[in-house]
Amino acid sequence: MNPILEFFSTLLLVIYYWLEAIVLTFIPASLRGKSVAGETVLVTGAGSGIGRLLSKRFAELGARLVLWDINQSGNEETAEQVKAIGATVRTYTVDLSSREAIYKTAQQVKRDVGEVDILVNNAGIVTGKKFLDCPDHMIQKTFEVNTIAHFWTCKAFLPGMIERNHGHVVNIASSAGLIGVNGLADYCASKFGAVGFDESLRMELSMQGKNGVHTTVVCPYFISTGMFEGAKTREIKVPFFKFPAILPILKPEEVSHRIVDAVLCNQHIIMIPRIIYIFVLLKGFLPGKCGEILSKYFGASNFMDTFKGRNPN
Repeated sequence: MNPILEFFSTLLLVIYYWLEAIVLTFIPASLRGKSVAGETVLVTGAGSGIGRLLSKRFAELGARLVLWDINQSGNEETAEQVKAIGATVRTYTVDLSSREAIYKTAQQVKRDVGEVDILVNNAGIVTGKKFLDCPDHMIQKTFEVNTIAHFWTCKAFLPGMIERNHGHVVNIASSAGLIGVNGLADYCASKFGAVGFDESLRMELSMQGKNGVHTTVVCPYFISTGMFEGAKTREIKVPFFKFPAILPILKPEEVSHRIVDAVLCNQHIIMIPRIIYIFVLLKGFLPGKCGEILSKYFGASNFMDTFKGRNPN
């Protein structure tokens, strides 16, 4: 192609898709979202928190569920709630830190229910310790569950999606996968890995012409599921005014609905709350020292000072 023609055609496409994205922002998922009725949705970490809420939301939309979790009792509890909605569900007890367990269970799923249409890589753990205080085995476990497990689940189920040119991979990452947080070195690194994996995978699928297979990476601020129990944000105070927390701990019900809406609309990346988009922009625009000052001012640098974590019981 002529270099000048290629330049202007590329420019026009960029402008077109930019304007399209702006317009679609104002159209609700209920009007433009795809149907998942009859689709098989596999959710990892389904035994509690966001995994449970996502399972129930997909069940309400007519999907059949495959639930994975290392916590058998929690997983079965989720299954009962899904069945009460009227959906078909199968449960599997899986250690997501084990590649062998993932591959073995994936084969069993294919024998029991067939191919998976939507894979939700939701399972995650957090140590909540400063880098030098974190035991080596916990750092390794964090990466195995939060990042590397995505590789094995995708290797297990993505080939079927590619063959049918139909499917969706959802990777639950974190805003801590976009901006580093004091006291979360291993968690942030694992979530940065999940974000990079999703972006690269999406490009790879695009280059193969598999426009029927989509990916969505989810980057929420911290959610009140118990995983980050004890961690706190701060209220911003200025003379004569008192503002609520700029980064409030998110309500899990709201987050789960926004995640499902993003999947229905084939949204590539979703940051919750929306102010995270601004912070990511500022990160690339401002000097590093400015970022540190703002992080301290908004309370992000001290978020983990009061961290307790999920009750082991």
